[in-house]
Amino acid sequence: MSFSSMVVSLPIADRQASFAFYRDGLGLEAIGEPAEDGVPEPLQFALGDGIRLMLVPAGGFGWVIGDREVAGRGQSECVLGVGRADEAGVDDLVERARRAGAEIVTEPGEQPWGYSGAFTDPDGHLWLATAGAPT
Repeated sequence: MSFSSMVVSLPIADRQASFAFYRDGLGLEAIGEPAEDGVPEPLQFALGDGIRLMLVPAGGFGWVIGDREVAGRGQSECVLGVGRADEAGVDDLVERARRAGAEIVTEPGEQPWGYSGAFTDPDGHLWLATAGAPT
């Protein structure tokens, strides 16, 4: 089975901060026309062909997950892995994240699974960049 598209949705606390982090900090392309606050609604970014990241205010995220609790900052239920072509690509992404205010969880370097580095976005969601991983 394969899917024609995929949307990864994450709860956020502040639309403006998340918009700036992903657009300006990581250089991702926002999708859609800006709402009154200047941020697209829904707030989505293109990650690749058929893959989007949607950032949903935590209060609205509850509409989707029902009676489950939204994980608090620092509680990671998943790791968002992104492949970069080479070590320089990993270094660049982690450095961009650092300049945008990310917490660097693991500095870029050689790991048992390959060259990688990890950081969190403004809401504590964990990102892992790995060299040579499928893109």
